[in-house]
Amino acid sequence: MRRPWCGRCVACCCGWTIVELVIAMAIISTLAGIAIPLYTDAAERARIIKAVADVRVLEGEIGVFEVTNGRLPDSLDEIGRGTLRDPWGNGYEFLNFSTAGNGGTSRMRKDRFLVPLNSTYDLYSQGKDGDSRAPLSASASRDDVIRANDGGYIGLASAY
Repeated sequence: MRRPWCGRCVACCCGWTIVELVIAMAIISTLAGIAIPLYTDAAERARIIKAVADVRVLEGEIGVFEVTNGRLPDSLDEIGRGTLRDPWGNGYEFLNFSTAGNGGTSRMRKDRFLVPLNSTYDLYSQGKDGDSRAPLSASASRDDVIRANDGGYIGLASAY
């Protein structure tokens, strides 16, 4: 026999059981467990792509400055980009070798054989951790977005 309509709520007649609720929650949490890491990976790749694009733009602007003035800028401030921030909120690093003096050679970016990456200047982002060391083999430098081979390579230090 059918239960008469009580007029109070739909749950009286056709509610969800605890098992159905647990299954629904398990499905939702499984989907979230798959989607959240995919989203964070995609967001991090987008930040890296943005930093690579910024380094390319800065490299072009430094080239224009060099052709116009016959020298490299002493800092990014000279090309109007001293306040530019990378996608992680840190400033881009620039080192002009000709004006760096003796202390500049220790700050030059170097590959795993401790050979300088560039011949005229270094330009890079410190990456996600906001920390960097001169040799790319240092763990703090693995996430940096670098310019190497005098602009022949721009990308993650870990992929160089």
